[in-house]
Amino acid sequence: MDGSIPDKTYFRIGEVSKLLNVQPYVIRYWESEFKTIRPIRTRSDQRLYRHRDVEELLLIRRLLYKENFTINGARKQLRKMRGEEGSPAKEDRADVLARIEEGLREIRDLVS
Repeated sequence: MDGSIPDKTYFRIGEVSKLLNVQPYVIRYWESEFKTIRPIRTRSDQRLYRHRDVEELLLIRRLLYKENFTINGARKQLRKMRGEEGSPAKEDRADVLARIEEGLREIRDLVS
């Protein structure tokens, strides 16, 4: 298909498979590798994908098939696209500690 997502709330794995032009087992594999894909499970244990899940899967497909990323590379690229890379939580600990130490020295100099 052309990659446009129909205006629906939920999609079954067969529908998503046709939208992405990949086999259902590929979608299940991506679901295990990319934790941002979280389909709802019905009582009969069928997967129901939300619109945002389908958008995420389209992005993953583009990264893997068109931009030739590996699974790890696509995972890193997705984090980077979301701004998770380079956030203070991900900074090098030595840099953070050096800045804290510098700040404490400045405070000590001001107090004394």
